Amino acid sequence: MEEYSKILVFVMPIFLILIIIEKIYGHYKGENTSPNMDSVSSVSSGMINSVKDVLGISVTLVSYDWMVSKIALFQMEANVFTYIIGFIVIDFYGYWSHRLSHQINFLWNKHAIHHSREEFNLACALRQTVSSFVNLFTFLLIPAALIGVPAKVIAITIPIHLFLQFWYHTKHIKKIGFLEKILVSPSHHRVHHAINPEYMDKNHSQIFIFWDKLFGTFQEELENVPPVYGITRPARTWNPIRINFQHLWLLITDAWRAENWKDKVTIWFKPTGWRPENFENKYPVTKITDVYNFEKYGIQHSKKLMYWSIFQAAMTLVLITYMYNSIAIIGLPNVFIYGAFIFLSVYSYTELMDERKSSIIWEGIRFACGIGLIFYFGDWFGMNHLFPFANYIILTYLILSLLVTTYFVSIKFEKETVIVA
Repeated sequence: MEEYSKILVFVMPIFLILIIIEKIYGHYKGENTSPNMDSVSSVSSGMINSVKDVLGISVTLVSYDWMVSKIALFQMEANVFTYIIGFIVIDFYGYWSHRLSHQINFLWNKHAIHHSREEFNLACALRQTVSSFVNLFTFLLIPAALIGVPAKVIAITIPIHLFLQFWYHTKHIKKIGFLEKILVSPSHHRVHHAINPEYMDKNHSQIFIFWDKLFGTFQEELENVPPVYGITRPARTWNPIRINFQHLWLLITDAWRAENWKDKVTIWFKPTGWRPENFENKYPVTKITDVYNFEKYGIQHSKKLMYWSIFQAAMTLVLITYMYNSIAIIGLPNVFIYGAFIFLSVYSYTELMDERKSSIIWEGIRFACGIGLIFYFGDWFGMNHLFPFANYIILTYLILSLLVTTYFVSIKFEKETVIVA
């Protein structure tokens, strides 16, 4: 828990700086691929995903440690060779877990968040799941376990492998020369994120592109087919927590409504998007039928709301950074309470971004929880030891947040068009 949080404290500023550079570069080139509301939503998704991972809120049915202790044919030391082998096996694991997440109905729920934005930018890379609580794919690491790659090597390599997937979520890098034949490039990944019929469910590789070529899922980016991004059943919300459970809720309601038990059971394992016969007519859901002719979500909003949303995301990031730097001070079980407050914060201000009047209720709950925590502990999770007036700063922020939310809800979200921001 504490080790991973320290890594995140190091990499988060790097990711944010790169996102800002991409924004500035896009503005300079006259091609803004990172609208502010889109970026706030994506960064917020990344924040709650990181909190979930730091807190370890997931279960592995069969751990790699157990596998390597039971089936290893050799004993290998941690060295350059084992790290290379481990990295390649993790990439194989990544390809198949990624591909299956696209092809099986219930697995798509945990991955839909990553594809849900209708823009393609570096911030999009941060849109990771909080709805996956069970790791089903550890068995794909059996090749590494068989030859005895140490568990320590896998534990260190997995986050490195994940972080290396950040850079290719951009429209500004076109091609990377001969490396296109070896590595996953921005061009390859633009194809993967596209909903054009020519591009659907292609390019699942994560670092090495040869997996797609080997298993028949490779597709080149075509000059005459510009990628269109998003998901065919659009999320229509900035709230990453809502998006994380939208597809699951559709599966639950369809399974409940299904008239025969076969459909109730098999719907979970059918190809992604499958619904029982006639359900598209009886229980229609919004679906994009013409990828070249649909309105992107959130292109109109109040500039004031946009700036406030940026402020809220920044404040939440500050609170998370304190949490990651102070896990030992906060201690158990309080760190889980802190994590729950972060989730509540993101839910509240992204509901406001969606211009939902119910956001005032969520903000009221958040305010009451924040005040209650300060009075109960007499401190904001030990922050007074670092900043003498921390309590007053947090109290002021909570009051300001409640007042501003009330303001936006009371003026009925007066709108003005924001085309590029």
